[in-house]
Amino acid sequence: MEGLGLNTGFWKNRSVFVTGHTGFKGGWLSLWLARLGAKVHGYALEPPTSPSFFNEVQLQGYLAASTIGDIRDLASVSKAMREAKPSVVFHLAAQPLVRASYASPVDAFATNVLGTVNVLESARRTEEVQAIVNVTTDKCYENKEWLWPYRETDGLGGYDPYSSSKACAEIATAAYRKSFLAEAGIHIATARAGNVIGGGDWARDRLIPDFFRALDRGETLRVRSPSAVRPWQHTLEPLSGYLMLAERLISDGAAFAEAWNFGPDESDTKTVGWIAEYLCKKVSARWEQIQILHSHEASLLRLDSSKAKSKLGWAPRWSLRVSLDKTVDWHQAWKEKQLMIEKSINQIDAYYTSATP
Repeated sequence: MEGLGLNTGFWKNRSVFVTGHTGFKGGWLSLWLARLGAKVHGYALEPPTSPSFFNEVQLQGYLAASTIGDIRDLASVSKAMREAKPSVVFHLAAQPLVRASYASPVDAFATNVLGTVNVLESARRTEEVQAIVNVTTDKCYENKEWLWPYRETDGLGGYDPYSSSKACAEIATAAYRKSFLAEAGIHIATARAGNVIGGGDWARDRLIPDFFRALDRGETLRVRSPSAVRPWQHTLEPLSGYLMLAERLISDGAAFAEAWNFGPDESDTKTVGWIAEYLCKKVSARWEQIQILHSHEASLLRLDSSKAKSKLGWAPRWSLRVSLDKTVDWHQAWKEKQLMIEKSINQIDAYYTSATP
């Protein structure tokens, strides 16, 4: 762990509150925290898919508490947080899909904006809280479809309801930081990651889960926008950054209470078509482009993570090819009915023992 810049002793027996623990990314974070010895208190809706990472690794058995609740319910969030008495809060619960936000924009804004406000309000009412990492998205930037990677100082925006709601969550976080949290001694940072991949993601309208669904059914993968460019990364990459950031919020406070990008190296920012071709060659599958009318989605998005590299000492450890191989390996193990908690822990261990780039 120390090679990652993580202090194992810091997390041992520390109470941590994680929203969205039943989701893909929140599940991996909760498992990693439990592996570090933290007392993890999860708060989320029921798993959003079936199957789900939460159920397949039987994550509930590794948590101090798992509360099924809605972040749009302030009283419920506050009660769960008071009972957990956490020193660190990771906020990941969200409506995370662009296309779903077009279908239900009110739900996207209510969850991603008001839900975030409820978590922050609950935190300032809980005296044990010292640090908050609010996970937003790389899509919170006003996307101008330019070639340059976005930096933390670039303007916020959002064409679609999902992106806009996350930009609003960033603004709400800044308001709470200045108006309430700083004077209460609570240090809060926002974290903006790229398109995460990894084992245990069964969400709809995501390339990797769509690939596995097609593969398992013996069908051809259908791709909407093969030329779209995204900052792909294994989910363990930004999660390691969130953990490092939380430690620094506790130890150094206000100096780290700001926005942070956690994206892949420039060489791993690839097109959707590149990903589809790599995966299909790996398992002898097929893909094809489909022409359909669909809602607006950005075609070009890159992140500049130089700030996290220079100030946090964070850096990507797995190349995109390794990340895709690990994702396929996890899925194949699941199909073979292996013990997925062991598989997942082994991948976490392999990540932090891998050579630093």
